[in-house]
Amino acid sequence: MKRPAAVTMGAVLVVLRVVGGAIWLIELAVSWRSLLGEEFDGVEVDAETVNVLLLVVVVPGAVILLVELVLAWLIFLGVNWARIVVMLFATLSISVSFVTWWVGDQELHLDFTLVTLSLDILVMLALSSRAARAYARRPKPRTIRGATGSTELDGS
Repeated sequence: MKRPAAVTMGAVLVVLRVVGGAIWLIELAVSWRSLLGEEFDGVEVDAETVNVLLLVVVVPGAVILLVELVLAWLIFLGVNWARIVVMLFATLSISVSFVTWWVGDQELHLDFTLVTLSLDILVMLALSSRAARAYARRPKPRTIRGATGSTELDGS
């Protein structure tokens, strides 16, 4: 079965989300000290504590981005569970953005929030299409390993 454009586009959009997340992490690392200021909840903090707090935020963020990159590759290959996991993450991200906006804690800005939100929506549209679902759920060829190597059987 030929890979549908929706699957390719969904994988590309996930990669764009990873690029956006990497830019956000880099921007956060650069402006970290100014964000925290000299005091943290009224308590003065030293430089080492500020750096440890930065690592506590950046390292898990980088790991999550790497996992998303692997999921994008698996989606491109047509792995159904990866498609479902990415759609779940996109749904959670869209829901969190909506709830924080509804409560009034977050404004949607064009610089970053609106871009990531629109990418999440586009990922949901691409990966939930009939073509993407059919491609991810297509029958895979079975492989038989013998003494002379492997042979593919198409299952029909």
